[in-house]
Amino acid sequence: MTNWIEKMMQRRSFVVAPLALAAGVSTGISTGISFAQPSNKVARIVVPFAAGGVQDLLGRAISTELGVALGQTVIIENRPGAGGTVGTGFVAKSAPDSGAMVLAAASHNIAGSLYTKLTYDPQKDFAPLAHIGTADYVLMVHPDVPAKTAAEYIRYAKANPGKMNYATAGVGSATHLSMAYFNGLAGIDVVHVPLKATGEAINEVISGRAQAVIAASIGALAFAKDSRIRLIGVTSPKRSKYLPDVPTIAESGLPGYQFDSWFGLLGPVGTPAAEVSRVNSAMATILKDPIILARLDKQGIEPLAMNNSDFGKLLAIDYERMAKVVKTSGAKVE
Repeated sequence: MTNWIEKMMQRRSFVVAPLALAAGVSTGISTGISFAQPSNKVARIVVPFAAGGVQDLLGRAISTELGVALGQTVIIENRPGAGGTVGTGFVAKSAPDSGAMVLAAASHNIAGSLYTKLTYDPQKDFAPLAHIGTADYVLMVHPDVPAKTAAEYIRYAKANPGKMNYATAGVGSATHLSMAYFNGLAGIDVVHVPLKATGEAINEVISGRAQAVIAASIGALAFAKDSRIRLIGVTSPKRSKYLPDVPTIAESGLPGYQFDSWFGLLGPVGTPAAEVSRVNSAMATILKDPIILARLDKQGIEPLAMNNSDFGKLLAIDYERMAKVVKTSGAKVE
């Protein structure tokens, strides 16, 4: 076990030691979280994307307090690759009692319809452990595009078929599927320009090399008053608490459109019921902590604790919804 932990420490990992906290070591951690019975077993939260991304930042925002609530060491392990399917596949093949969890989001269910050769089943190979929260996205355009609503954007795109483009963080990313789904429902022909990161995609629009991008609301906040880019619609079914003055895409020109993301922890199928309950309870506990709530707020994530049964139902509904998104978008990855 010691050699294994040392090996893990050499990866891009973050380790918390709740036992040290219990001993009274000053760490700056928030108070008010009950300590669980200490355990020598290591829990791993696998982030299936590179360090610095939304899921990575979320994992690091909750891991310390989650470790305290669980009473054990929690490690964040980045396993990026193939749109998140490498790290997710690793957890799917992990032993049910291994303590491995994947920090999943909407891309988890998207993968089931997007990839033609997936090594796991997003629905059947995982146990829903704990829901964390939700986030929405924003459609942004270059000021040269004469549109302040989704309806005006659609009219302009229809008048200029094949002459406009949109930038994304890559094929199969949320930024890609959300926009491709928009185009499919609207019946417009807009060219896809895949890049490597959301920041790059936003910069393409600011520069005028691309006309549109859909990005997470929290990332769009910095541009709310920037004259180089215009925010015209949020992707969620209701207005974003972070951008209350920006209408939803559904209300401003494309009825029925919705694209938002959940975040949660999934374990391998067969994870013992007692462990599922323990992780779910620990997450519910830390989602009451003001410090955790403030961290999530800074990331544009609205926290929502949910029992594992309800989380499982949400996953099933979302899987069907994302299958429709992928089908409408026409996207496929071999």
